[in-house]
Amino acid sequence: MSDQVQATRVDERAEEPAPRHAAEPVSQHTVESAPRRPADSVPQHIADSAAEPSARQGTRNTVVLLVFTAITNLADGVTKIALPLLATQASGSPAQVSAVSLTLSLPWLLAALHVGVLVDRADRRRLLWAANGLRLLALGALIPVAADGGITIPVLCAAGAVLGVAEVIALTAASALIPALTPPEGRERANAWIAGAETVCNEFCGPFVGGLLLAAGTGLALGVTWVSYLAAAFVLILLAGRFRAARPATATATVAATATATETPAPAPAPESVNQQIAGGLRYLWRNVLLRTMALILTVLCACWGAWLALMPLFATDVMDVTPREYGAILSALGIGGLVGALAVTRVNRLFGRRWVMFADLVGTFAMMAVPALTTSVWAVAAAAFAGGMGGTLWTVNSRTIAQHLVPDGMLGRYNAVSRLFSWGAMPIGAGLMGLLAEWLGLRLAFAVFAASVAVTILPFLRVLTRHALAEAFAEERA
Repeated sequence: MSDQVQATRVDERAEEPAPRHAAEPVSQHTVESAPRRPADSVPQHIADSAAEPSARQGTRNTVVLLVFTAITNLADGVTKIALPLLATQASGSPAQVSAVSLTLSLPWLLAALHVGVLVDRADRRRLLWAANGLRLLALGALIPVAADGGITIPVLCAAGAVLGVAEVIALTAASALIPALTPPEGRERANAWIAGAETVCNEFCGPFVGGLLLAAGTGLALGVTWVSYLAAAFVLILLAGRFRAARPATATATVAATATATETPAPAPAPESVNQQIAGGLRYLWRNVLLRTMALILTVLCACWGAWLALMPLFATDVMDVTPREYGAILSALGIGGLVGALAVTRVNRLFGRRWVMFADLVGTFAMMAVPALTTSVWAVAAAAFAGGMGGTLWTVNSRTIAQHLVPDGMLGRYNAVSRLFSWGAMPIGAGLMGLLAEWLGLRLAFAVFAASVAVTILPFLRVLTRHALAEAFAEERA
């Protein structure tokens, strides 16, 4: 959601210059950082490794990541349908069935921060291979058990936990790879394409294909999913570029200068522990006013999404009295809005500026929550869902692009993990709060309370995400 009058639009575009390399620290205006050293004090091999990819190479890498994202999200969509349905065959207990679904998302709360450290330490392409290896292992173990009719809840929970951890690794590593594999001017396009693939494959095609495959047979559904993960792993061979986080040039130059001055090898700095690196990632996010405000606003917006998804089925059937087709239209409007947002984000950014495009998510989410509190019209609720879905994708693409320009390469894994922890962790909290409020106040008032929570975020957004702050974030690339 983004950046009013024609003259302002021109200024905004002019103030988003060619970005800096992601490994460079952010300026002291936004976050504390180490002083820079002259470029000639950086060893040549470090400078070469930090070179930006060409436009042609960036396009190739974007296509590869797009294909990988599409295939894995399609397979993820199938597994998120298949495992709960298999759980209903193994048990009639609602608690046990919901436990299987929980294992797919719980790793985001339990493992995301540690995975972020891993992504900043290790080869990120190899982590994508490892994630798909875990997926192949889990499904490979599940297929023969399903063929023998021995599916049990513990088996499904174990497979779900492994698949959940793999998803955390894959999404965190893939997001951190984009700045190293695409030039700065291509990152918005890469983020838009990948967000569109996530929306289409995970929310539309995956569940639909999963339903068709399960109707044909459980073994077929799991087997096709296994082959999909294997194919996605082979696609990654086509990536070209640097796959590890770049070492900060200032630290390398300081060690080299010390060694030269004393004519003795300078001792390497002691490596930080995992907990120290996690704390460093949290501190980095909190000290940067722009990133912190974006994360807190996103937490509120995601809590609203969790609340809407949790209560809309009951609201649609009991209050709106809709048919299954009408309810499907409401949910489809949400996903179609997300797809339209992914296709239109580059153009609307040019027309209105990044700030006002990001602000559209606040407007869309407010509409999602406020309209059901005011009317039971199917078309009005569907239109609000479309606005919310479109705004969500506009925010996602722009927030990722901002972070990839602003966050050092060696911090991207931890930043992505913390950001997703805030957002994804807020969804079940929002769902729980919505249920309690609906019990106490009624369905419509519960929606109204969440609409008010979105309205509260407007003032911080306008005060912090200013045109100047966003322009400065992109100007850091030049420094």
